Amino acid sequence: MNVSEPVAADEVLSCDVAVVGAGPAGLMVAEQLAQSGLSVHVFEAKASVARKFLLAGKGGLNLTHSEDFASFVTRYGERAAQLQPLLTRWGSDALREWVKALGFDTFVGTSGRVFPTDMKAAPLLRGWLSRLKGQGVVFHTRHRWLGWDEDKLPVFQREQSQCKLQCKALVLATGGGSWARLGSDGAWFPWLQERGVDMAPLRPSNCGFDVGWHDGRAPGWSEVFGQRFAGQPFKSVALHYADESGASFARQGEFVATQSGVEGSLIYAVSSLLRERIAKAGSAQFQLDLLPQWTQERVEQEVLRPRGSRSLSSHLKGRLGLDGIKSGLLYEVLGKDGMADAKLLARTIKAVPVTVMAPRPMDEAISTAGGVRFEALDANSMCTALPGVFCAGEMLDWEAPTGGYLLTACMSSGVHAAQGVLNYLGRK
Repeated sequence: MNVSEPVAADEVLSCDVAVVGAGPAGLMVAEQLAQSGLSVHVFEAKASVARKFLLAGKGGLNLTHSEDFASFVTRYGERAAQLQPLLTRWGSDALREWVKALGFDTFVGTSGRVFPTDMKAAPLLRGWLSRLKGQGVVFHTRHRWLGWDEDKLPVFQREQSQCKLQCKALVLATGGGSWARLGSDGAWFPWLQERGVDMAPLRPSNCGFDVGWHDGRAPGWSEVFGQRFAGQPFKSVALHYADESGASFARQGEFVATQSGVEGSLIYAVSSLLRERIAKAGSAQFQLDLLPQWTQERVEQEVLRPRGSRSLSSHLKGRLGLDGIKSGLLYEVLGKDGMADAKLLARTIKAVPVTVMAPRPMDEAISTAGGVRFEALDANSMCTALPGVFCAGEMLDWEAPTGGYLLTACMSSGVHAAQGVLNYLGRK
């Protein structure tokens, strides 16, 4: 979806408002401002816009979540207080109405997640871009922002030259620090920090982890487990986590074993707690209930039931339905001696200890925490250290689990930043 409009080499561009970053937050800023009659130019480093948005929608575009607002806003953890007024103004319901205005219907899945009826991101994006171009928004792809020059003008690298920009307001919506190949590389972080903007370090969020052990084994799964089960899912399990700080998590779902650890929706949901615990203590441990629908007493009864000539593996499969990756995990954690202890085995089935030692690299994460702190912004989302420079989207210091919360907050922050620009420029 290349919507670039070429400009002459070494030219100084001018517009009312420039938006850096053509993801959902940046596009929402552009739409809101264009509706107010301002000339808006959007600058994107890649050859096409909204690449991360399109990739995230390949398996079905999760737009938002249908849960009640009181629960919805809690998904933003420590930044719920800062995001609540933004989401109150433009949240889940507003997003669904916005999609409808583009000509697409939505539905609520069994998990409460909201999707477009055709599940696809590309048709929605095409409709959005068509509307933006009709509103006069000008796009410049293959224009990588390089910061500011000595005259405080934004500078952009093009394929064979650079250009500068004169504008009344600059909105940064550059994304976080994950998925660099799609444009979110965090290169902007030091440029803002050097100019006095208060920043929180970027950290992986909604990420996988490498497992580890405290019995002298090397980090990661054993060679046997990794070769046999990497890529396979743990289905219908419950994950429990708690630490001495009072942080806790309990949820049923599924996730996947990787060659060196774990990843997937259930892991992503607890990733912020695991990440922070690892940062403080060097490791984190959660417990996995392999049979959440069974009571501890029933598990013990079945494990202790005489198995005659059957092997333990056959016994576990026949009496408890445990085989494959679940049975493999028990052997991985307990070893042969532990598996022979029936009472220990029964307890472990309901609480398998899994220790994680490190989050996977940030570029593998779905999203990132950290970025521009809300304390560095005024009520209009303008950097107090940089008058006329506004921030929106994932580059702000907040995080949320998957499930539509990321997209909703990105677009909501775009609406808020656009209103802040209008306030700054004295426009209604």
